[in-house]
Amino acid sequence: MFVIIGLVIVFGSVIGGYLMHHGDLMVLYQPSELLIIGGCAVGALVIATPLYVLKSIVSQLLGIFSSGPGKKHYLDLLVMMYEFFVLSKQSGLMGLEPHFENPEESTILKKYPSFMKDHHAVNFMSDTMRVIIMGGVPAHDLDDLMDIDLETHHHESGKAASALAKTADALPGLGIVAAVLGIVITMRSIGGPALVIGMKVAAALVGTFLGVLLAYGVVGPLSSYLDARNDEASDFYKVIKQGLLGFYKGFPPVIAVEFARRSIPHQVRPEFTETEQACRDSKNK
Repeated sequence: MFVIIGLVIVFGSVIGGYLMHHGDLMVLYQPSELLIIGGCAVGALVIATPLYVLKSIVSQLLGIFSSGPGKKHYLDLLVMMYEFFVLSKQSGLMGLEPHFENPEESTILKKYPSFMKDHHAVNFMSDTMRVIIMGGVPAHDLDDLMDIDLETHHHESGKAASALAKTADALPGLGIVAAVLGIVITMRSIGGPALVIGMKVAAALVGTFLGVLLAYGVVGPLSSYLDARNDEASDFYKVIKQGLLGFYKGFPPVIAVEFARRSIPHQVRPEFTETEQACRDSKNK
């Protein structure tokens, strides 16, 4: 939602200021300049970026209109972990095995569809739980193992934002390419009417304008937004890590969940009493 608002502000400010100076909007309508800049930018992106990163860019851009993990998502995560920790106390670690061998069939996981939609979160929790069930791994080594997984995923997810940032850096230069081509065309008409030459020069300058605007007003901010969303996702996975680590160290379910709750960012962190009540209510479901 804020992405749309931001884009409206950017283009509204540019167009509004241009019209205040009595500019002609049709002069800015230069499809050929946009084709040169946009085509070169996309082509360069394809050349410089592996296929899986291109797919990640498309996937992450399609997800910019959805919200990141909110307070309810985190509260559901805490309650879900609490249910698993209590089940372990009642049935032993082997009672958890069916839930993580086939997560899609887990009666507990099915209750939390928003969590199930995050395939990495499901895989991260399932793989870690399998290690816990097998046992024999010191807590500090399990901590390192989860960190390796999280760092690898964060690095891979961040490649999309990095590729867009590099594209944004290239756009002003590509705008100059379009402008130079426009000047080449203008020079062929140098002996013509001043009005015609002026229009061709204006069209050429639009290329530079578009390159700079797209770089600093659209693509650059989008790359920063993807980077921020990647950090939000990492925060969510770190909460899972802290809960599982507390559980593995042998803390009671409520305390293990508290380890997880304390690692949630403040702006979306449920209160202690709120979490406690939600965990109690889960027993009656």
